[in-house]
Amino acid sequence: MSIVIKNADDIAKMRIAGKLASEVLDYITPFVQVGVTTAEIDRLCHEYMRDVQGTIPAPLNYCPPGYTPYPKAICTSVNQVVCHGIPADKPLKSGDCVNLDITVIKDGYHGDNSRMYLVGDVSAPARRLAKVTYNAMWLGIDQVKPGARFGDIGAAIQKYAEGAGYSVVREFCGHGIGTKFHEDPQVLHYGKAGTGPEIKEGMIFTIEPMINAGKREIKGMSDGWTIVTKDRSLSAQWEHTILVTETGYEILTQSAGTPARPDSYAI
Repeated sequence: MSIVIKNADDIAKMRIAGKLASEVLDYITPFVQVGVTTAEIDRLCHEYMRDVQGTIPAPLNYCPPGYTPYPKAICTSVNQVVCHGIPADKPLKSGDCVNLDITVIKDGYHGDNSRMYLVGDVSAPARRLAKVTYNAMWLGIDQVKPGARFGDIGAAIQKYAEGAGYSVVREFCGHGIGTKFHEDPQVLHYGKAGTGPEIKEGMIFTIEPMINAGKREIKGMSDGWTIVTKDRSLSAQWEHTILVTETGYEILTQSAGTPARPDSYAI
């Protein structure tokens, strides 16, 4: 494992990329309504990145080994979709829960974040899952400081999510990020405190727990990208990109519309 320590220039450019990624989510928020298709959400986001921000959507044509090129600018994961949902022509309906995952490239640097959107009249269990997942992300973030271990992040998330009666997806995780979309380290959302690589000042990585209402098992769909819960239960995800500072952390994916951190972690 080779974890890149970012220099001052890297960090300055990552701050810009992170804020821009968050601003895409700010822009699209009013459009996430009953009746809109995820393909339309994708189109609006892509045009905003290209025409307003001058950014590049990192997912578009992204093709890691073993995959076909990803065909859209963003990921739209609805209800039982865990991650990597491909935007399509099916309209959102009242009660849907959708994760919008946005990664932009600006001057060669990546900003990566996601938020949950609750569409129309959403059930109490779905709202609870989204809230617990948001809290779990923040509990993971709160473990970040020089000298801590990456296992501390996963342990905090797992304990909280499982304590709420949910399960943590194991096959997908957070990751280092910079001039590459995905770098070392892998940031697991489960694990044992005090284990894993040491967290050091200058590291930049995402924390993005995927939490299922039912069992943790997942399966891939025939499009080669979309991942769903095997038991068809709801899944939720939130994501921030984090810089490790001298004394703790800085959230790089913040903007005017970023949801506030939780006042309480009580479930």
